Amino acid sequence: MKIGVPKEIKQAEKRVAATPSGVKAFTDHNHQVFVEKGAGLGSGFRDEEYVKAGATILDNPEDVWSESEMIIKVKEPIGPEFDRMRPGQILYTYLHLAADQELTRKLLKRKIVGVAYETVQLDDGSLPLLSPMSEVAGRLSIQMGAFSLEAKNGGMGILLSGVSGVRPARVTVIGGGVAGLSAATVAVGIGARVSILDNNPVRLRYLEDITDSRLVTIMSNPANIEEECLGSHLVIGSVLIPGAKTPKLITRDLVRRMMPGSAIVDISVDQGGCCETSHPTTHEEPTFITDDVVHYCVANMPGAVPRTSTIALTNVTLAYGLEIANKGLEKAMADDPALKKGLNVMNGQVCYPAVADTFGMTCVHVDF
Repeated sequence: MKIGVPKEIKQAEKRVAATPSGVKAFTDHNHQVFVEKGAGLGSGFRDEEYVKAGATILDNPEDVWSESEMIIKVKEPIGPEFDRMRPGQILYTYLHLAADQELTRKLLKRKIVGVAYETVQLDDGSLPLLSPMSEVAGRLSIQMGAFSLEAKNGGMGILLSGVSGVRPARVTVIGGGVAGLSAATVAVGIGARVSILDNNPVRLRYLEDITDSRLVTIMSNPANIEEECLGSHLVIGSVLIPGAKTPKLITRDLVRRMMPGSAIVDISVDQGGCCETSHPTTHEEPTFITDDVVHYCVANMPGAVPRTSTIALTNVTLAYGLEIANKGLEKAMADDPALKKGLNVMNGQVCYPAVADTFGMTCVHVDF
């Protein structure tokens, strides 16, 4: 199969879809890989490394797209990338379609095959291709939350860990998945007073066990969310419903009543956000203030640490990408139910129920 790795063009996105070692895995299986010139530089990978791995370097993104049967990316396509698509071409990347109807309609119009990293799902409900980026975002959320609480950024000027004789900050994490656990682990390690909310009592017991009861676990419901948000200096939103738009658990009224100078880091913003006052921001302008509360809502948080993120991403996406390349799309999905759940759009039709439900579209079952 002919595989293309274009340079990401989303603002401040320095990740790349495959490391040189990832490319070598494809070329070792006799696949052709086309890498756009400079695609890996933001993550510290030089063109010469890709050439050594067997890739062909192409100067123009148009050539990468036109030569390739499968395009491997990090983020959803934007701007000029839509015109480079052709019907039947496989797009293997993060899509987050439920948060973007316009993107969904454009992909349907281009009749591409959209395989979304974030909806590949194992029998136990886990999301293997989303987990590493969730882990990165969760750990980063505390770092960025601390940044947001600094006085120069509009925060109340509080140190998460506190110091001798001064209480540490209170941190609330809403959502106990991979991102939430990662955020809570770092916050606990810093020395903050941490509570974590989830609607699954089994998950809460697990979180309490693995953190040796160093955090407070709370059942997630509107009353408890309100109580914790009102009493916290930093709130981390890490709610996820696979493939669907994130429910708004933090209302505008609740934000209005939070402590002035407190902060919200909405990790869920790439799926619409779990806070009514959230809207996507960029790494260049990561925060905004609404009702005296600092909001950090960067939609591609792992892009802040592209080398770590690129390596972690390739570690998990490579195996499924090789399945598609080695077997072809139909056989790969027939053989692997987890991969089949990654199929979001095909032949101008929506194939993932949560996306169809979000936009009131018909979901077409594809029988491989």
